[in-house]
Amino acid sequence: MLPKVNQMLYYQIASSDEADAAIEYRSRIADEEGGSLHIEYPLNVQTGRTKRLYLGDELSVFFLSDEGVKHYFDSHVIGFKEDGIRLVKIMKPDPERMTKVQRRSFLRVPAELELAVKMSGHVRFLCYTDDIGGGGISFVSDSKWPLQSEQVLECWLLLPFKNGTVEHVSFDSEIVRVSVLESGRKEVMTKFISISDSERQKIIRFCFEKQLEYRNR
Repeated sequence: MLPKVNQMLYYQIASSDEADAAIEYRSRIADEEGGSLHIEYPLNVQTGRTKRLYLGDELSVFFLSDEGVKHYFDSHVIGFKEDGIRLVKIMKPDPERMTKVQRRSFLRVPAELELAVKMSGHVRFLCYTDDIGGGGISFVSDSKWPLQSEQVLECWLLLPFKNGTVEHVSFDSEIVRVSVLESGRKEVMTKFISISDSERQKIIRFCFEKQLEYRNR
């Protein structure tokens, strides 16, 4: 059973911030075309405020059947369309992968990638990521760097793709949580607060390549 035009979708948006990821939004399906659904801009279910979506954003979605049964699927933003109002194009679900049980499988992959970080005061250091996704990254750093929650970092990430090309992605991120590992090093979880659509899409592309690589093992 697939969602239909004029049906309401309810969903959460992938984020490395647990509070942001828990917020529920709703959108009406305005149209469909080929493999995509065209939805209106999301409204926060609790506050009614609109939320901006970005290319590559991952969504955990459900809709209600006529019998009141919730059907869940995962999707992501693949584009935008102007049709009197601005619509968001998301990937249409695969019927075989839909479920009546909620699952949180936002596209986030483990990856050890070189990351350059600039803190305030012109302090810079190199480290490696622990995992990356469309909403943010985690990295491991030496204990000597004074990193703490809500701190904003300028970052440059090195992305090697399967075709041999290497891309540099720049963004600003905010620290969500800092944990001290048994080794004494720090594991730092961050969320993106300033990143261009094109840069985010590079990360999403890398994540999809990695996910396909894991599935084919």
